[in-house]
Amino acid sequence: MRLIHTSDWHLGRRLKGVDRTPEIAFALNELLKQAKSLEVDAVLVAGDIFDVPSPTAEAEKVAYDFFCRLGDAKIPAVVIAGNHDSALRIDGVSPLLSHVGVQALGRPKNMDKGGLIELDTKSGKLCVAAVPFASERRLLKAEDLWEKDDLEQRQHYKQAVAHLFQNLTKGFQDNSVNVVMAHLTIDGAKRAYSEVDYYTKDTYSLSGQTLPSEAQYIALGHIHKPQQVANAAPTYYCGSLIQVDFGEAGEEKGFNLVTLEPGRPALTEFISIPSQKPLKVVKSDWNNLDETLEENREHSGFLKFVIELNESQKFGLADKVRKVCTQALIIEPRYPKAPLEPNIEVGEFNQFDMVVEFQRYWSQQLGKTLEPSVLKAFKELYQELNDAPN
Repeated sequence: MRLIHTSDWHLGRRLKGVDRTPEIAFALNELLKQAKSLEVDAVLVAGDIFDVPSPTAEAEKVAYDFFCRLGDAKIPAVVIAGNHDSALRIDGVSPLLSHVGVQALGRPKNMDKGGLIELDTKSGKLCVAAVPFASERRLLKAEDLWEKDDLEQRQHYKQAVAHLFQNLTKGFQDNSVNVVMAHLTIDGAKRAYSEVDYYTKDTYSLSGQTLPSEAQYIALGHIHKPQQVANAAPTYYCGSLIQVDFGEAGEEKGFNLVTLEPGRPALTEFISIPSQKPLKVVKSDWNNLDETLEENREHSGFLKFVIELNESQKFGLADKVRKVCTQALIIEPRYPKAPLEPNIEVGEFNQFDMVVEFQRYWSQQLGKTLEPSVLKAFKELYQELNDAPN
């Protein structure tokens, strides 16, 4: 049996005002081509289909068009919600998606409630223990919030997730391919840091021992960097479908092709998908900026410039960069750090002086004394704001 493991599409994603949905649509089209040419038996989507709980109509159109074309190719799919998705929305469209061969699950459920999904594929039976993103508050009772401290609440959450895995894997069968799919963070996973920080640490970071060893393959979503996680069962993050943010610049993106047969561990191969608009971080200084701009003029994707400057303020820096590289989304100037001037003293918190703090900031960032004309303009603006009615 051959499966595609994909996750973290983030349809509807915007980066500095630019809608990335067309790029994701391009990647999904490539994914569909691969699914057909590889003659896979099913596609597993491990969460974060959308970037926000209420996605745009265009983002939904791209997602449902992909599922319909997958159905036309007679390739079934199993889909779970991630922390960016609306669990209620996914559960709401689940009956409709089932008509094109897609089994979608928004909220975690026990085996007898539909958490274990069984498919009859052309290569045999497939059992998927599906665990969508589980919010801590969904797994805690009201009295737990009052009676348990933070540590007890975290322990209760992790125990509840482990119990859910145990419940679902009871339905695994000897004559079927048995897979776990979940949207969560495992301790030690290498992050891309474009993931939501809150949902990847503390309570939401689980031990690998939480995952069931009975599975032949564990398909994870949530972490954007493709990687294998050390575990008794073959456990993988396939990563995000495109380079979501500049923390992922230059990183290869794609999906996992998983080959399985009952009773044996999976064989896994990462297959890359070409990026339509690759992200690139460009580092330069003021002296070689013109040369660097020319080198990147024809870059087909989006750029982030990090430019080391001397102590002089370079006005019009963004205009200079974008005149040559219109695809530059972020321009980050970096100035040398300077020690505080001895005549600027740090006051007590209750004696906070905005003008003094502005002088200090100017000195730290630019390494020189604030010009009188700038200081005068700042004082006038600050006074104007103070005098304005609330």
